[in-house]
Amino acid sequence: MVKQTLDKDLDRIGQIETQAGSATTRYRALGLAALFLLIVWAFSASIVDTSEHSTLIIIAAIIGGYMALNIGANDVANNVGPAVGSRALTMVGALIIAAIFEAAGAVLAGGDVVSTIKKGIIDPNSMASGEVFIWAMMSALFAAALWVNIATWIGAPVSTTHAVVGGVMGAGIAAAGFGVVNWQTMSAIAASWVISPVMGGVIAAAFLAFIKFNIIYKEDKVAAATRWVPLLVAVMTGVFSAYLIMKGLKKIWKPDFVTIGLMSFGFFLLALAIVRPIVKKAAVGMENRNKSIRTLFTIPLICSAALLSFAHGANDVANAVGPLAAIVSTSTSGAIDAKVGIPLWVMVIGAIGLSAGLFLFGPKLIRTVGEQITKMNPMRAYCVALSAGITVLIASALGLPVSSTHIAVGAVFGVGFFREWDTERRARAYRSTNRLQKIHPESNLPLEEEEPAVNRRKKLVRRSHFLTIIAAWIITVPCAALLAAGLFFLISHFFT
Repeated sequence: MVKQTLDKDLDRIGQIETQAGSATTRYRALGLAALFLLIVWAFSASIVDTSEHSTLIIIAAIIGGYMALNIGANDVANNVGPAVGSRALTMVGALIIAAIFEAAGAVLAGGDVVSTIKKGIIDPNSMASGEVFIWAMMSALFAAALWVNIATWIGAPVSTTHAVVGGVMGAGIAAAGFGVVNWQTMSAIAASWVISPVMGGVIAAAFLAFIKFNIIYKEDKVAAATRWVPLLVAVMTGVFSAYLIMKGLKKIWKPDFVTIGLMSFGFFLLALAIVRPIVKKAAVGMENRNKSIRTLFTIPLICSAALLSFAHGANDVANAVGPLAAIVSTSTSGAIDAKVGIPLWVMVIGAIGLSAGLFLFGPKLIRTVGEQITKMNPMRAYCVALSAGITVLIASALGLPVSSTHIAVGAVFGVGFFREWDTERRARAYRSTNRLQKIHPESNLPLEEEEPAVNRRKKLVRRSHFLTIIAAWIITVPCAALLAAGLFFLISHFFT
């Protein structure tokens, strides 16, 4: 009895220590986030010239940094979560890769999407004055940041893109009425929210089907993997290089499409030449098993995670600094419709904020995305990451602020639904083959080695996530719009 009591007491002490450690980690992260916002304040104060709107710009910079932290804590998990869930990357390695490529994508290739957020959703010329436009953008930025923070705190998977678009629309309507909204652009953006996750799911399913039918279901799996894995890596390299040339280097060089195509094809061949001997060396002595083949996908999975992080930085930095860029542009030029370039320091705040939010608050969500939505292995995670990366790159090239969260989840659904369909197809083939052999034993039809009955008719993806996404689409935009409208009235009244 004494020993049992002592064990219980020790267990309680251990639980208390665990909870205290968790609380300490949480408060340390909050303290470092506050420190980051103080640095943003000091940095923006040193950059901004003394002018009529300097205080507004500094406040907007702090809110932009706050928004970037929330984006890093939420959306970035979708980029590296599958790699971590499949054990291809450790948590530390994923954080480092995501931070580097998120920042690179934001600084090198984020300009076009920022322009869409800044001037495409509402008509700035409909505003009564430059001050009203600044108040509207500040309200939109603050409303989106608050909504994402609240949703994160309660565990609701909302889209930061939806929040910013809703905030800009709501603040614009409060400032100048419904006519200020560019409904054609809003329709295109809304259509992209529906099309992009479907596209992500289809592309992911297509990649997984290609891998299964050309590698996994082959008799000599190792030889098939040696033939096709380098090609998959080369395709990814060609896509990445084409986007980087087309978008990342546009400030210093604008080649035509033929040049871009030839250069990306050159990178494709270079990657193929480099990766092929690496995969062949790794395949030497490998067992002809699915578990062994999966290890060959570690390299392409890491590369696809980096690609997706770059694409996310290019696309979602608009959520953090789009309204901030509009405030800086208007206050600097004194005119709403002036064409002023996006300052580098604005992009830097967004890029560093994304990385800081990822390091401080991202690990928990990375585990959720990588392990709790559906079971991952390197092949499935590669398909999800590459599909999401290609879809986000296409959207970013078109200037559409799509939700990377919905694309990634759509890719996960695509992989899961294909696995369910394929498992059921194999089960039907097994039953049909054995039935025919029982009826005609002289036919010598080959039997399946093992009936795939473990996962037969089993739901491999949580359907509830689909309904959650739909609910998030419906709730986030109007809530962010209403919050932005209320903040606009408060801010305009205060500064007036």
